[in-house]
Amino acid sequence: MSDPGLSDDHLSGDRLPEDPLADDGPDDTVGGVTADGPAPEEMYPSGPEVEVELRPQRRLRIWQLAPIVALAAVGSLMFAFPLAFDFGDSGAVIAMLGLLICSCAAGWGMMAARRVGYTWPGLPPRGSGRRPDWRVVLGYVLLVAVVVVLAVWRVARLR
Repeated sequence: MSDPGLSDDHLSGDRLPEDPLADDGPDDTVGGVTADGPAPEEMYPSGPEVEVELRPQRRLRIWQLAPIVALAAVGSLMFAFPLAFDFGDSGAVIAMLGLLICSCAAGWGMMAARRVGYTWPGLPPRGSGRRPDWRVVLGYVLLVAVVVVLAVWRVARLR
């Protein structure tokens, strides 16, 4: 039995006459080449093309901040507890060690911030060629000196 949907040509193995294949490209090619996309004016109708920086913005990452914050916290606790809860003769030594660890963490944090391009308020950015204002530098020096004097005075009072 033969299938009513099939022709005798198909059953006998004869091939049907081939239809000419349609061209996938445009019919009107000048010189054999066509443009493959919109013109630059069509792509950016609002204005000229804008270049965007592909590198990520430089900023402190969590893996840089975590050890700095941990050291600062440990140093602060070592400095504060002997001062608050008089630990006897060793209190001054523990407090000074805590101050040293806390200061190291602050220095480490400043160096990490400088590496990514941050600066202290009032100071010019690194590599800008400008000189820092002497009044701002003097203010920072005085602030650090006052903190050190107060810390040493407080530890000396423990004895």
